[in-house]
Amino acid sequence: MNYKPLLLLPLLATLTACGATAARYQPVVDQPNVRYSSDLAECQKLAESRSYLNDDVKTAALAGAVTGGVLGLGSWDDSLGGVVIGSLIGAGSTAWGTREERKNIVVQCMRGRDHLIAG
Repeated sequence: MNYKPLLLLPLLATLTACGATAARYQPVVDQPNVRYSSDLAECQKLAESRSYLNDDVKTAALAGAVTGGVLGLGSWDDSLGGVVIGSLIGAGSTAWGTREERKNIVVQCMRGRDHLIAG
């Protein structure tokens, strides 16, 4: 049995565990006002609407699977391992980008509600 795909499970677990943190991002605000808490909650909810299983992630997983399958053409096990590893790498890297998008949604939403975001 080929154990190569199992080596990427920690990466997948890390991405899954960190997933919600971007939508729960709390920016540093200069002089928070009375609406800060309610605006932050609404902006975080908006950020959660950007799914980790979006079309970009699915496309990257497919491209990674095809690339991994082609690179592993030596045998069935190599091809299957390449497909699994390629899809995980493709999806994982794109999901990490989605994490940043969620954080930026919170920041832009708060700015749009007239909060002075310092970081």
